[in-house]
Amino acid sequence: MSQPSSPSERVIDVREIEPRFRHEIIVRLFENLMPEASLQLIADHPPRPLRHQFEMRYGDGFRWTYLEEGPEVWRVRLEHVCQGGID
Repeated sequence: MSQPSSPSERVIDVREIEPRFRHEIIVRLFENLMPEASLQLIADHPPRPLRHQFEMRYGDGFRWTYLEEGPEVWRVRLEHVCQGGID
């Protein structure tokens, strides 16, 4: 079941991006998210390789939430997770 996006959430349909450029574009968009913002991805297959790439690159610094899990469409919400102490 799909959840609506918020005004601070950018939605990108990766089905419209040439496969060889998808991960690079997604990483750049994620790295440029404003605090409290999120990125919602729409894909036509399970994005397991992308999730593995994010786990390797960001560790616990991101949140990955499935909003829809196939069989034809996958939706994932990506968010930064604040790490460290309080200023």
